[in-house]
Amino acid sequence: MKPTLFLLAAGMGSRYGGLKQLDGLGPNGETIMDYSIYDAIQAGFGKIVWVIRKDFEEQFRTQILAKYEDKIPCELCFQALDSLPVGFNVPEGRVKPWGTNHAVLMGKGVIKEPFCVINCDDFYGRDAFMAIGKFLSELPEDAHDTYAMVGFRCCNTLSENGSVARGVCVYDDKHHLTDVVERTEIMRVDGPICYKDEEGKWIPLEENVPVSMNMWGFTPDYFDHSEAYFKEFLSDPKNMENLKAEFFIPLMVNKLINEGTSTVEVLDTTSKWFGVTYAADRQDTVDRIQKLIDEGIYPNNLF
Repeated sequence: MKPTLFLLAAGMGSRYGGLKQLDGLGPNGETIMDYSIYDAIQAGFGKIVWVIRKDFEEQFRTQILAKYEDKIPCELCFQALDSLPVGFNVPEGRVKPWGTNHAVLMGKGVIKEPFCVINCDDFYGRDAFMAIGKFLSELPEDAHDTYAMVGFRCCNTLSENGSVARGVCVYDDKHHLTDVVERTEIMRVDGPICYKDEEGKWIPLEENVPVSMNMWGFTPDYFDHSEAYFKEFLSDPKNMENLKAEFFIPLMVNKLINEGTSTVEVLDTTSKWFGVTYAADRQDTVDRIQKLIDEGIYPNNLF
């Protein structure tokens, strides 16, 4: 069974200042997600699913979906603030969405095969898609609770224009993930890569320590785990009182691996991430895409 690529496209880039998922960065207006989809098709993926906000469905269908519908099966699903389990309501005053794993849950009705979750505004690179595509396509048909994530080398995921947030990964001798620690500020400080700890101190990180870029491989049973845990999340008063509390993918993954329910294999990649975390990243991203085209990695016209 060919795996599905599931793209998270429901968010606005607050630091970037716009709907960066639809920003044309290639020579013919290609978006970052266009390159991800091109790489996924090369890696053997058989379907594309996006989760978006309902209010930009028309723009999305015209600008994005129309490019792919005659090339690969495509579907949309929608993340909404009030997409909650029966018995739960949106707390008064909450306007922020419920986070990445809530967005993933929206795909339950349309994804029945192994799938890879990615962000739309991150450039992952061909090698990363080949690694996760191989893992998912080789799973037996009855596989469950056998997941993967692509662990990017930290040195390949930095921005020259400010700090980045990354999930720093720890794994055992079988390359199974044992922990993901979210570090919200990672950057080079006078040479070495460092993260800022809870006390505001800069702590060195190894150059090649694997970090999560939200490139996960799951089987459909992950939806059931997420549905059950989301109810627990919403039942916790502190998550309802905190109007910015979010149901993140690493939160779900950590629960599953810590209780021994699932395994997550950390896949290495030589791919170099880039993206538009900050507005100042935009020109560098345009230049790097053009360099890949000049090197023959991508055609001038993707589709």
